[in-house]
Amino acid sequence: MVKKYKANRKGPIPYMIALLVLLPIVIYVTNTEDFSEQPYMLLPLIAPLALLLWVFLSTWYQIANGKLKYKSGFLWGEINISDIRQLIVGETMWAGLKPALASKGIIVKYNRYDEIYIAPENNLELIEDLRSLNPTIEVIIKK
Repeated sequence: MVKKYKANRKGPIPYMIALLVLLPIVIYVTNTEDFSEQPYMLLPLIAPLALLLWVFLSTWYQIANGKLKYKSGFLWGEINISDIRQLIVGETMWAGLKPALASKGIIVKYNRYDEIYIAPENNLELIEDLRSLNPTIEVIIKK
């Protein structure tokens, strides 16, 4: 079974991308003369925009060959589904490994002390698919 899940993109990143797109336009309109003479002044604004776009467009999760795979920009990896102990749904993890774009996702606890935060578009669909492969996973739903 190979199934791919889109990331929930309802966090602050779309607003940050819009701001980084609008900022150079506003600066250019208000100060056209300087930009015409020195167009390289846009470079410091392009790098963060490119990084945010890369993370925003490349975040996904996948179940394949008994593994939960994740990718978000430069963060990528896989977890054996048989090693997953617990899923905490509806809570946001503020520290640690977070290949996610939104809050109210899933904290995946695996091995003995490892955990990762993911935020698919549909939390329950991913949980059902994980539990079909490993029925011993404990699910805790927070409101």
